[in-house]
Amino acid sequence: MADVVLIVEDDPSTQDLMAQMLHLEGFAPVTAADGREALQYLQSGGPASVILLDLMMPGMDGWAFRRRQLTDPRIAGIPIVIVTAGDLVGVEQLEADALLRKPIFVEELIRVVRVVCLRRGPEPEPPR
Repeated sequence: MADVVLIVEDDPSTQDLMAQMLHLEGFAPVTAADGREALQYLQSGGPASVILLDLMMPGMDGWAFRRRQLTDPRIAGIPIVIVTAGDLVGVEQLEADALLRKPIFVEELIRVVRVVCLRRGPEPEPPR
C-alpha cells in the first residue's frame, strides 16, 4: 500500500504540482485547501503517513492546524513537513520533522517525504 501524503496548501497550482509529482513517485497524495479541511479529513479517519503543511493560508493557517493536531492524540503523531515561503520566526515551536522553503525543488520534496515515511515505518494494517 502506498504511503498517503496529505498536502495542506491553498494555492491550487502548487497543490496540483506536488500531488502529481508525489503520485508519479508512488505515493498516494490527498489534498486539503486549508487547516480546517485537513483536520476534518484526519479526524474522520482519513489516513496520512506524512503531512506537507503550508503555514500561510486563509481560513485556518498552518500554525493553527499544528496546534490543533498536537492536542488530538489520534493524529498528533503524524509527521509534519513545513512547506513555506514565509517568515520562519518561531517555526521551531511547531516541532516539524522537516522544513522546505518555497519555491520547492521536486527532487528535494520527494527525498524529504521518503525519509520521513521511512523514519515513521509501515502503516499498521486496518482492523478486520
